[in-house]
Amino acid sequence: MTLKKLATSLLIASFALGGCAVFVDQRAEKREAQAEAAYPPTGQFVTVKGARIHADVQGAGPDLVLIHGASGNSRDFTFDLVERLKGDFRVISFDRPGMGWSDSLPGTDISPLAQADALIQAALALGVQDPIVLGHSYGGAVAMSWALRAQPKALVIVSGATMPFPGDLGLWYSLTSSALGGATVVPLITAFAPENRVETALENIFAPQAAPEGYDAYIGAGLTLRRRALRVNGRQVNNLKPHLLLMEPHYPRLTLPVEIIHGTADTTVPMKIHAVPLSQRLPNAHLTVLDGVGHMPHHTNPDEIVAAIHRAARR
Repeated sequence: MTLKKLATSLLIASFALGGCAVFVDQRAEKREAQAEAAYPPTGQFVTVKGARIHADVQGAGPDLVLIHGASGNSRDFTFDLVERLKGDFRVISFDRPGMGWSDSLPGTDISPLAQADALIQAALALGVQDPIVLGHSYGGAVAMSWALRAQPKALVIVSGATMPFPGDLGLWYSLTSSALGGATVVPLITAFAPENRVETALENIFAPQAAPEGYDAYIGAGLTLRRRALRVNGRQVNNLKPHLLLMEPHYPRLTLPVEIIHGTADTTVPMKIHAVPLSQRLPNAHLTVLDGVGHMPHHTNPDEIVAAIHRAARR
């Protein structure tokens, strides 16, 4: 079932179950509690403007900040990549505002620039100095925002959604970001989404490669399926394009080293729309093209990502 068909089916079901709202909410609360018990915070919290930001900090050395993509959390990095890096860097993997175990802050639900501001403040609270900043997928937009706000030592953009794109993102994000969808469809997703939907979603995002063994059990999809996280994620993704339109004209002034890694088979964030034009707008960019690789090269081709991080450090 496509996301569009699933969203339509859930919208119809929401009206059919209108009289069962209490039951739906109770079931959603139970599943949220189960997810939070199964996937507790892996790191520590810092407070930014009264909100808690979750950060997993491991290793020693120069500071390396990792920013995850849409529908994700810091576990996407701590599954494997951090282990490969912590011998050479102090690796700080953040949950973006509103995702994982991090609270939302005003404005961060719609703006990657506001998210970057919050993460910069969280990084300062952790004593981070002159970091390399890596962003994956939606996190690539937040990493670019970080560079526009407070120029770091270098950037690493992995399958990054960094450039204005044609068209829109479809019914799914429109529904989950809207007041109507947030009140009707989102609780149904939390309460009733079957596990095989999560498996299908992972298959799609990793395609044409497969997710590594154990990834689905580790990532904590139940955290993403909480009502708050679904609504925040919908608003973040649905409002990305207008912010990229504002950001893109300022990219050429970024003279810091930027490593860009993208797979030719990425259909989630197409390389020709994002990585190629981004590399042409940045004066000090190096593009690594991964032939036949999909959207998750930090799992399917981790050696390439580690090499790019080390190149960024040397540059």
